[in-house]
Amino acid sequence: MSEAFTSDSLGAKLPAVAGEHERLRQGVLGTLDIAAATMANIGPAMSFYFGFGFLAYTAGLASPLTIILAGIAILFLGNTLSEFTKVIPSTGGFITFVGKTLGARTGVTTALLTGAGYMAAMASVIAISGGFFQIILKNYNVGGLENVPWIVWTLIFLVFAIFMMVRGIKISTKLAGAFFAFEMAVLVIVSVVALFKYHQHINFRPFDPRFLTNGFSGLAAGFPLGIYLFIGWENSAALAEETASPRTAVPKAVFASIGIMLVSYVLFAYSTVVGFAGNVGKLSSAPIPFITVAHGVLGAVAFFGYLAGMTSTLGALIAGTNSQARLVFNAGREGLVAKFLGKVDSTRRTPVNALLFFLGVSLSIIGVWGLLHLIGSHQSGNMSALALFDESSTFGTILILVVYALSHVSLPFYYHRHHPDRFNVFRHGVLPAIGFCTILVPVYYLAKPGQSAPYDWYPWAALGFLVVAVLYALVLVNRDPSIGDRIGSIVADE
Repeated sequence: MSEAFTSDSLGAKLPAVAGEHERLRQGVLGTLDIAAATMANIGPAMSFYFGFGFLAYTAGLASPLTIILAGIAILFLGNTLSEFTKVIPSTGGFITFVGKTLGARTGVTTALLTGAGYMAAMASVIAISGGFFQIILKNYNVGGLENVPWIVWTLIFLVFAIFMMVRGIKISTKLAGAFFAFEMAVLVIVSVVALFKYHQHINFRPFDPRFLTNGFSGLAAGFPLGIYLFIGWENSAALAEETASPRTAVPKAVFASIGIMLVSYVLFAYSTVVGFAGNVGKLSSAPIPFITVAHGVLGAVAFFGYLAGMTSTLGALIAGTNSQARLVFNAGREGLVAKFLGKVDSTRRTPVNALLFFLGVSLSIIGVWGLLHLIGSHQSGNMSALALFDESSTFGTILILVVYALSHVSLPFYYHRHHPDRFNVFRHGVLPAIGFCTILVPVYYLAKPGQSAPYDWYPWAALGFLVVAVLYALVLVNRDPSIGDRIGSIVADE
């Protein structure tokens, strides 16, 4: 392959930035597109259906208050991501931001943590796509199809998602946005109707700290669950290269997405609590509390509630993989991981290798999980998609939280070093410092000793992976010191 060249200001030819010829299709998405993709990645129906029951069990009647505080913590992260994107929009997202600030070794380590964390989280989404479909079939007794193993449906939906993503970012983003619009319409309608039907149970107790189970400890214990509801909020940053005017569009999409999701989750949580007449015991013991409320207010039409959960999982699968695989793609393009991951399809300009690798590893996680459960237990309940959803998403969240914390640490140093004229004490110092402190709460409760298996060994597994990532980074950077120059070298709008 002949060497590509660029010209400097004097007209001399210089070697092009490594990987620059592997560009995504620029400017094909607008602010609305990436905002819709971000909220589809969050998957409000999927996240709320399978997360709120346990959140209510942990935090108690005032669980909506926990969601509000978690949303505020995410807003701090939104500030950090937006401030970075204003000056260096990159498909690498947090990997670029941390690497450009804390050095090549930390950047490579962050790339591995980010990739592994999102792959583990995506494994939970892939599994629940088939698992939730099986739940629907069992609920409606569809001609014996309910006996088909959930992994079969999972593979079918995965093939569909891959087909749509390979076709191109614009069409797959539009589809994910349409799925999101449908689920939101159903969730809002059910919530509003529930508030009208059960208006006699409306009060402000769900927002009163006195109704938190065990006070602050209950709030803190439920905080990681609240944070998980928003995972995917950072989707827009990885789409920067394919977005028109990313320096302004990404921050707008980030804050709009977080704000809309925060208000929506509070509405869903409050209407669910009201629908159960404030009985947290019944709420937390229901298989899917929101569906129970939907049956109460819509009867047979509650089928749309199930359908919203299905479109939510598919939307999260498509939108999440689109953005998260692009982080892996950019790491490959810059030489932080295997270079074959940094290739794009010559016609559609999609990172096919990274997409297939990302989903392949995620699917492998499901296989390994199933094998470990077969070896370690004969209880069929341990093999459910819901069990995998809880376990895999929890482990992935631990790794992702570490990346979030590193990004908060990086922001003030980056601006002070590279943009001192734009440094703002409040936006670049105070807000990330507060944000860093809020991240410590879920990290502690996910890592504290005394948890049940397998959650008790997740912190050790995460620590072990961190050690391996650091060793890999040390070897790689020592072998190729130019990696530091390549991190963040491909700016999205240049």
